[in-house]
Amino acid sequence: MLGPGTVGGCGLLVRAATRALSLSHSRGTVVVERWWQVPLSKEGRQPRLHPRRHRIYRLLEDSKHLPKKDLELILTQSVENLGSRGDVVSVKKSVGRNKLLPQGLAVYASPENKKMFEEEKKLRQEGKLEVLQTQSGEKTVKFLKSCRLEVGMKNNVKWELNNEIVARHFLKNLRVFVPPHALKLPEEPITRWGEYWCDVTVNGLETVRVPMSVVKFLRPKTKRYKHWLAQQQAQLAARREALL
Repeated sequence: MLGPGTVGGCGLLVRAATRALSLSHSRGTVVVERWWQVPLSKEGRQPRLHPRRHRIYRLLEDSKHLPKKDLELILTQSVENLGSRGDVVSVKKSVGRNKLLPQGLAVYASPENKKMFEEEKKLRQEGKLEVLQTQSGEKTVKFLKSCRLEVGMKNNVKWELNNEIVARHFLKNLRVFVPPHALKLPEEPITRWGEYWCDVTVNGLETVRVPMSVVKFLRPKTKRYKHWLAQQQAQLAARREALL
């Protein structure tokens, strides 16, 4: 039977259920049962408890005194070296309670919060919500903003810079894979050495303008090239001696 204060308590439960995020952490519980069963008593009488026997209990479940584990949270926004919005992460309790939770960067991974973020993810996949940048995408954008690309082109042939050539130099010089369709060059054809720019679109969301220098191509000074160059010089010297 419900007590007098039940109505107010139900109102609090309803208001708590309507919040967007659940900020409370599920508490641990301890479940026990009596080792000796209490005999049934007659109707209208209190059960007869033995002073010692019926005060012995058997532990069934203890989720309150388990070994301390990492805290499971759901990120509400992108956090460096952790993840992006909606990712379920495990962090130390000190980090979660002192940094992530007070600053609103994460919430507890309760069933209600998991369900809400799953629905949000589904809406983003359907295109009903704006797609967010991934953590790797944010790192790529940050890296490209601090980069400068150098493209080497030969001077003994006619050439025109295109997206495929620039993409190869991104991978070769900066170790960043950029698909050609994500690049945009100036409208005027680039056929001379000089200073230019190229726009890189990351995951179709953010565009970064990277300065680009088109310079004269120089052969890489590798061991193989040095060996070849030494052979050429030796052959040239042998020819000169033969002519003399």
